Amino acid sequence: MSVLHTCSGVKPPRHSSLSSSESVNIPLGISFPTTKIILLHNGKTASTTHNLISTRFLTRRVKMAESLPLVISPSGSSSVDPAYCEIIVGHLDVELNDVGREQAVAVADRLAKEFKISVVYSSDLNRALETARTIAKTCGGLEVIEDQDLRERHLGDLQGLVFSEAAKICPDAHKALASQRTDMEIPGGGESLDQLYKRCTTALQRIGRKHKGQRVAVVTHGGVIRALYKRACPNDKSGGKVLNTSVNIFQLSDAKKWILKTWGDVSHLSQTGVLLTGFGGNRTSG
Repeated sequence: MSVLHTCSGVKPPRHSSLSSSESVNIPLGISFPTTKIILLHNGKTASTTHNLISTRFLTRRVKMAESLPLVISPSGSSSVDPAYCEIIVGHLDVELNDVGREQAVAVADRLAKEFKISVVYSSDLNRALETARTIAKTCGGLEVIEDQDLRERHLGDLQGLVFSEAAKICPDAHKALASQRTDMEIPGGGESLDQLYKRCTTALQRIGRKHKGQRVAVVTHGGVIRALYKRACPNDKSGGKVLNTSVNIFQLSDAKKWILKTWGDVSHLSQTGVLLTGFGGNRTSG
């Protein structure tokens, strides 16, 4: 049973403006000149075939900002264009058990081998923070910076409830969660999707501005990653489910141009044969 994960309350901000973009199909091995942020996510156990893990996400349709040039470079290149920050955002919100830790180690080993990471940022919630510490240690003893703005969406009265029972126990809050309105707040201090969007996109832009010319890892939650996808690909309604333990790479510039380089990559799980699943901030995440 999925448990609704939440965070502390945040004041309702206004929705920020989005940059124009155009669609391109790119292989996951192509890089762009930007700051790289890696987001990681994880949750409860669910069975998934080995074939699905190893072949499903060879390429994804992404958006590329119109004004940014396309630059080809190895995905694990040690250098990043000094005008950009590359952020590897991971959905590694792991359950604190043996299976969850196995997934965290798999991702940490991959990041240490393929990327030269300067620093690790993390939600300060324990199920993300432990994974961030594993990554930081594996990548050479890096610093982990805790950031409350990377927390999962605040779900108000739904906090801590089992998802299948939420409608029965808190019908008003569940109705707000299921609403198509992005400005709908959840009773009990819960955030609207607009508030979540403003909070986490502002946080990522701040990280990118601070680490120009560097590659940064960010460990956060499904609802946050969906909002970041919306910022990078404003013309797409949804990027689909945020896969547990997935790696998603964004490149940011000071001009607030975002490029989504990699989305939903779980190739590192081919050695385990298991995907972890969890609730990721709204009814379709996780």
